[in-house]
This record gives sequence, structure tokens and C-alpha cells, in this order.
Amino acid sequence: MRGLGDRQQFAATVEAALAGGINHIETAAAYGESEIYLGSLLKSLKRGDVHLTSKVCPTENAEQFIQGLDRSLQRLQVDYLDCFAIHGINTPQHWQWVQQLWPEIDRARQQGKFKHLGFSTHGSLPLVQEVIASGKFAFVNLHYYWFNQHLAPAIALAHQRDMGIFIISPADKGGQLYAPPQTLQNLCQPFTPLGLTYRFLLGDPRITTLSLGPAIPQELDEPLSLGDRLEPLSEQEQRILENLLDHQQQALGTDACHQCYQCLPCPEEINIPEILRLRNLAVAFDMQDFGQYRYQMLENAGHWFPGRKGDRCTDCGDCLPRCPHNLAIPDLLRDTHQRLRGKSRRRLWQD
Repeated sequence: MRGLGDRQQFAATVEAALAGGINHIETAAAYGESEIYLGSLLKSLKRGDVHLTSKVCPTENAEQFIQGLDRSLQRLQVDYLDCFAIHGINTPQHWQWVQQLWPEIDRARQQGKFKHLGFSTHGSLPLVQEVIASGKFAFVNLHYYWFNQHLAPAIALAHQRDMGIFIISPADKGGQLYAPPQTLQNLCQPFTPLGLTYRFLLGDPRITTLSLGPAIPQELDEPLSLGDRLEPLSEQEQRILENLLDHQQQALGTDACHQCYQCLPCPEEINIPEILRLRNLAVAFDMQDFGQYRYQMLENAGHWFPGRKGDRCTDCGDCLPRCPHNLAIPDLLRDTHQRLRGKSRRRLWQD
């Protein structure tokens, strides 16, 4: 998704990944020309040498959904997908649509169009847990990072059900760690923030796959340098992560949001926990650019990043008695809006 700016560079990045030993390529119908770019590259490879995943967004129209799968196969110039994911079960309505699609999905599997079925999600924890508990899926793609562990119960449930657990873009969605702020770099020494993030995930035996999401070949250097380091975190790595927590608490003081989500629902549909999480990172680690990048998606990315911005607060006070840490939530929302409102940016799906 991040490497679509230049077709030659896209090809160079994929070729560098394969040369480095990566054998799993994941894309989606919604990622611009990605499937077309990959299709021309896959022709030169033995199909069995590459594990290929693509994703199609859910729809209430079964014929349209299967046409989307067929179109992905055509664009990729392959006969089957190793893994096929429903792209974005983000709302209860999406889940309802998917449950109506089972006959068509099973037929496509029987026809050999894909081997394993999974889903990606940007949804709430209860929704993710419900979909996992359905027993219909072999794997799940979700957001889980050291800087955002809200979906930890979903990780545990997926592991209990022996599902593949695919972490979405630790380098980018996990904090834009290809270009971390100096404060964060200093706190992570002698490691890098990106390397430590990968180790946090690779050291968890429940997690099976990380998406690296490189835009250029050089962004493969650090993850490939980790090799097969799947052992638990070392004492030094654990100590640095503990120090990061201590630093965050000291920097934020009594304004720290502990991500309990008890402030929801908000009458104005403000995404209070996520906004205050971004504030935590901006204040404690100078992750201002990342905060702006994510904050600007509110009200612009629909169900992919739901909720309204902090300036929508009307001081109704509905959230205040529910916060176990007695945070001045309206004030913190306005403060975050001032810090992170930034300039608008074009999304992948916008012209």
C-alpha cells in the first residue's frame, strides 16, 4: 500500500524482499494498482514459492463480492490465493453482510479460488472478539503494537482458537517508526524504536506474521537484519520497554490516559480513547507527526478510523464520572485538537 508511487521502485522493493528470504506477499483490491504491479512480477516466479494474500471489502451483494475476488485473481494473474481475507469487518453491519455471504464464500473455496479464509479489521474489541469466536476464520489481521495494546484480548482469543495472527503495519500504523523522533530514539538506545517494536511482536509466540509495508527497498534492511529472532525479549529489551512506560507516566503525570475505554460511548461520537492515546504519544515521546497523521483521519476515513475529532466536545460531562482516573477529558480533547489538527492530507482512496 505504501509503495505505489513508482512502479520500478515497487518492483525493486518486492524483488529485494524475495531476495532477503521473505516468501509472503499481502495486498488488497483496494490498494490502488498494487495487484496489477504484483501480477506482472509473479509471472517470473514459481507459484508455490510465494504465499499470496489479497483482500476484498465486504458487501451485501454476493455477486459483487465474488466478482471482486475474481477480479483480484485476474489482476494478480494467478489461479488461487493462499490466503483470502475479507477486508475490513469494521462494523456490525459488515459482519452481518459477511454472514449472509457464507454460501458464496464456501463455493469459491470449493472451486479452488483460495485455500484459507481470514479477515482484517479496524473494528471495536467486542466486534473483533465476536468475529473470532465465530470459528469461521483461519487468520485475523489487526492492529496491535507496543504503543497500542487495546486488542490484547483479541490476540489471546485468536491464539486459543489456533488462528494465524497477522499484525498490520507495525512500522507505519504502529508509530511511523521508519522516521522516529529523536526523543524516542534516545529512549530506545541501544536499539532502534522500529527494531524494538519488531522484537516486541516477534518475541510473542502467539503472533505468526508481521506486515512490513516497505515503500522502498531500504525499509527492508532493519526487519531483515533481525533474521529469525523469535526468542522471548531479553532482559535488556524488557527493561527499555519498562523505562518507556515510566517515562510516559512521568511526562504525562495525572493527564495520562490509561486506555480503559470506560469514557465511551460519547454522545458526540468523539473517539476519546484514541485521541488521548495520540496525545500520550505526542507529549511523552514527541510523536507529533504520527499523532497528526492519525488524528487527521478522524472524520475523513469513515469506518476505517471511526469517531469525531476533539473539537466536537460540547462539555456535556457525560464521560467524566466514568473515568476511573478523573481526567479532565474535555480540556484534554481540546488540547489534543490544537496539537494535532495539522494540515489535511489526501487518503489512498481519494482522487
